[in-house]
Amino acid sequence: MRKKPELLSPAGDMERLRMAVLYGADAVYLAGTGFGMRAFAGNFSDEELPRAVRFAHEHGVRVHVAVNTMPRGDEAACLPAHLERLDAAGVDALILADLGAFQAAGRYAPRCERHVSTQVSVANAACAAAWHDLGAKRVVLARELSLDEIRTIRAKTPPDLEIETFAHGAMCVSYSGRCVLSNYMTGRDASRGACAQPCRYQYALMEEKRPGEYFPVFEDEAGTYILNSRDMCMIDHLDDLMDAGVDCIKLEGRAKSAYYAAIVTGAYRHVLDDVAAGRPADPVWRDEVEHVSHRHYSTGFYYGPPGQYTESARYLRDWQVIALVTSCDAQGRAVLSLRNKFAAGDRAELVGPDTKPIAFTVPEMEDLEGNVLTEPRTPQMEFRMQLPALAPAWSILRRAVELSGR
Repeated sequence: MRKKPELLSPAGDMERLRMAVLYGADAVYLAGTGFGMRAFAGNFSDEELPRAVRFAHEHGVRVHVAVNTMPRGDEAACLPAHLERLDAAGVDALILADLGAFQAAGRYAPRCERHVSTQVSVANAACAAAWHDLGAKRVVLARELSLDEIRTIRAKTPPDLEIETFAHGAMCVSYSGRCVLSNYMTGRDASRGACAQPCRYQYALMEEKRPGEYFPVFEDEAGTYILNSRDMCMIDHLDDLMDAGVDCIKLEGRAKSAYYAAIVTGAYRHVLDDVAAGRPADPVWRDEVEHVSHRHYSTGFYYGPPGQYTESARYLRDWQVIALVTSCDAQGRAVLSLRNKFAAGDRAELVGPDTKPIAFTVPEMEDLEGNVLTEPRTPQMEFRMQLPALAPAWSILRRAVELSGR
């Protein structure tokens, strides 16, 4: 019998963690303020992290913490104390890349499982088994592997070694993110989570005897994107991932929005449950991954190399969050918190935890004093609105807005 994989969602800060948990994650991954590969995610302070673990555990969700940078000497000296704090906070697993950090985790965080990060680029069964011999509970495979290669690794590794693979999110033109371009060009070290993504830049050509004279390098009328990559999306192929014996599917995006964490988690939760139960996937959930900011999708390397993509590197942004539901009664009378401006008469959609999107026309609203409100304007202000259905707290109101760059 096939095992339904764990759904592992990104949590860049407390709001994103809450969304991932409420929208259906089995586990979340996050980082403290150091040793994590996403320096510009919100991340969690030493005081916040125990609260995050408690919230997740109260909802039956595991917490994995990334400790996956390659520490330098002075950084490594601070690692034992960090690991002890994570262990004391009740963290379930640590995601590790550096061998010294891996061994230190066994010593200073003995209650935490040790997972081997994709930064290690585990790409064959011998490597995976070697990490298992050292004490790894799980390996996060290199993103460059095909499904056939994953099947081989599963067949040739100990059954109690878990296999995790990425199923959705940004891809990197370098090998599992080990890129020196950012450090060279901007001084921001990709290996410390500070990548400036120079692979997304638009480049021109300059001849040495004509300084300051730039010659465009055109692949199409919009320019050139010789290093560009599409985003991965495997929501249509979860059956194949299950057949390959994957124990966990991972959604990339700790630096992305709370809206992204909610919508992508909810979409994969429902499709994964349908596939595992042998039901046809409801297309409404497949469509949800088109409602978040993303680059054009591909299936990564699962079915062979994705090929060079030479079109625009800009994100597709067609939807905007306008409010979050704070509370709602059985008749749909709700209190909401404003996120972006909108007005009565606009078309909007309501989507929430385990709630399919519902399109409706925004009615007149009220402020909390009962005054008629046609257009809430103050950021974060609370107001009342009649919704088309009962909506759980942390449901999202959104509208179609063209935000893609030109």
